[in-house]
Amino acid sequence: MPPRQVILSADEQKTGSASPPPAAPSPAPEAPPPGRRLDLKRLALVLVLALALVAPAYFLGRHLILEHRKAEAGPEVVLEIPRGAGAVQVGRMLQRAGVVEHAWLFALASRLVEQPGRLQAGEYALSPAMRLREILEMLSQGRVLQHLVLIPEGFTLAQIVERLAEERLIDRQEAHALAQDPSFLASLGLPGQGLEGFLFPDTYQMPRGLTARAVLGAMAKRFQQAWEPLSPAARRLGLSRLQAVTLASIIEREAKLPAERPLVSAVYHNRLKRGMKLQADPTVAYGLPGLSGPLTRAHLEQDHPYNTYTREGLPPGPICSPGRASLAAAVNPAPVDYLYFVARGDGSHAFSVEYRDQINNVNRLRQQQRR
Repeated sequence: MPPRQVILSADEQKTGSASPPPAAPSPAPEAPPPGRRLDLKRLALVLVLALALVAPAYFLGRHLILEHRKAEAGPEVVLEIPRGAGAVQVGRMLQRAGVVEHAWLFALASRLVEQPGRLQAGEYALSPAMRLREILEMLSQGRVLQHLVLIPEGFTLAQIVERLAEERLIDRQEAHALAQDPSFLASLGLPGQGLEGFLFPDTYQMPRGLTARAVLGAMAKRFQQAWEPLSPAARRLGLSRLQAVTLASIIEREAKLPAERPLVSAVYHNRLKRGMKLQADPTVAYGLPGLSGPLTRAHLEQDHPYNTYTREGLPPGPICSPGRASLAAAVNPAPVDYLYFVARGDGSHAFSVEYRDQINNVNRLRQQQRR
């Protein structure tokens, strides 16, 4: 019987071996038994039921915590939160101040608010009658306590800094340094001789914790807002801003009655046009920082840059912070020819064109004062 002939493929000829028989198909995965399918359904049902029970409990607990307050009523407490303080530290401060019942509860509440934010530094007015949610909203939004401070018209720079420092709104040393800082003045668009006259007198609402740069910058901005509508009138008179504000500051210290501000302004404008010395007592006093008591003839004869009895023209700069009315009067003098005025002692003045009338007014007022 002839031998059986085997024909190899080309690959098999190279390897010298025959291909293995094809692999048998893998068996299909077995379906889980009916009992196992029932267990999975039960587990899913348990999870759904558990979630249905836990979710309301969570939201109820969250509501109770955020709405918790220590008392129905209580005195307001002013508390200063330091920069960088976290919820735990703030909670301890609030507990010590009697605002919250438990520090840990406040810390927990800070994690439960819908939009948790960083607690901001500052001074806050808080009460034990406030809910934890309300306290957290106030601290995260930075609704700090605002302090009202009145800067009267006619205050000098030194008086303004002192008033702000007394209210703990500014650091004296930092403020005085900034007032002469050329770079700070340039950033405000102000002349280089200082801030005197350019901090607008007004009632301000400020929080504690601001820098002197921020406080003085805000007051200088308020001045600029008041000055802007008046600048065209100053240009028509040929006055620079520095000259107009300097003149306004003298008017502020001289005029006590609103109706007299344009008259006082006219006197100084008329004297400047004629080349006459201004002879304004307030400028002399400003140039003598240590002055106590009334001016004497010796003071009027003591020469210094602000002595308008010994020097012609306007002084080097403002002598105080003029208000809006004095700024307006400086660039809108009354159409009168007055060259002199003397105080009557009741806040008003007697005005005159001729020097002899001025002397008569002075003598008459002195006689009245002797009676």
